[in-house]
Amino acid sequence: MSIAVAVLEQVEQAAREHGAGGVAEIRLRIGELAGVVPQALDFCFELACAETVAEGARLSVEAVEARASCAGCAMEWAVGMPPDLGCPRCPGVAGELLTGRELQILDVRWADAPAPVRADQEG
Repeated sequence: MSIAVAVLEQVEQAAREHGAGGVAEIRLRIGELAGVVPQALDFCFELACAETVAEGARLSVEAVEARASCAGCAMEWAVGMPPDLGCPRCPGVAGELLTGRELQILDVRWADAPAPVRADQEG
């Protein structure tokens, strides 16, 4: 629930800044190691949006696979679940996590505007 509420707080702030009357869709990017259960987020998001500018908004999630890389041999691999950061090529060498912990708002589509506001365009 805390993730849904935090996302909603940011979206409500952006709605005030942009003078938006409502939210049609919120798109998130979530890494598989971010500790988010998609079904739980869907449920909590709907509850958190009740009686807010985002009531009835659609939640879209882009899943990001966890990947790691070895500094010794430069190999990249899918970490998997449970996470395995050991390089498949270099015995005993731990890799560096490249992706998989993301939790970001990609964009918001306002109910009264056709174009989304991308997270990287906000100030």
